[in-house]
Amino acid sequence: MRIDLLWSRIPFVAQVRVLERDRRRGVGRAMMEFVRARARAHGVGFVLSSSAADEAEPQAWHRAVGFEECGFVARLNHDEVGEVFFRQDT
Repeated sequence: MRIDLLWSRIPFVAQVRVLERDRRRGVGRAMMEFVRARARAHGVGFVLSSSAADEAEPQAWHRAVGFEECGFVARLNHDEVGEVFFRQDT
């Protein structure tokens, strides 16, 4: 998992990779709980993330680990596919 900081404060889940053999075993949930706990410890009330609009599986993962859709930017990516943004309270 790669976390970027937006505005030097807001955690943004920029990349998540779980080995196929370890998927659906709670690894993603555990990583997100760690990120939320660190954000809470630093007084940050939410975590952000995003997924390309044409990527159904990553969007399903976001929802499965507790993210809620919070916005959309059209034609953001090089192929003009939009980006779905997600937010999860800490």
